[in-house]
Amino acid sequence: MPEKSIVITDASCFIILDKIDALHLLPILFSQIFTTPEIVTEYGKLLPSWVMVKSVKNVALQSQLSEIVDQGEASAIALADEIKCDYLLTDDRAARKFAEQRGISVKGSIGVLLYAKQLKIIPLLLPYLNLIQQTNFRISPGLIQQLIKEAGE
Repeated sequence: MPEKSIVITDASCFIILDKIDALHLLPILFSQIFTTPEIVTEYGKLLPSWVMVKSVKNVALQSQLSEIVDQGEASAIALADEIKCDYLLTDDRAARKFAEQRGISVKGSIGVLLYAKQLKIIPLLLPYLNLIQQTNFRISPGLIQQLIKEAGE
């Protein structure tokens, strides 16, 4: 079983994991999953009861961050600044880079799936990558090959 950790996720991870029917992996992999009201709005669907919605207290920081990344990602990064989390889950390149510069560890949706494979929660990564390729989420063939190798498939 995984070492349970706390994550904050933005809308992109909810959206892609929902599209490939893998949203259920989050509470298996992580002990607490937080998001913000802005991300709930961005996601546009009812979130599972295991997602905790928390507003950012430092609205000045959130406002400052929203000049660099979108409102949902700004709220996620600001929340990661406020509560101790193990990972910020986001697929947005600018948000990932900015969060990492702030000392926040980041995982993307594919990183979550690879983690699930490494922990033997899912038997194979490739079927999930194939499903992702049927969405509007883009993965380069080179990255797919690298992931398959890393997953031992």
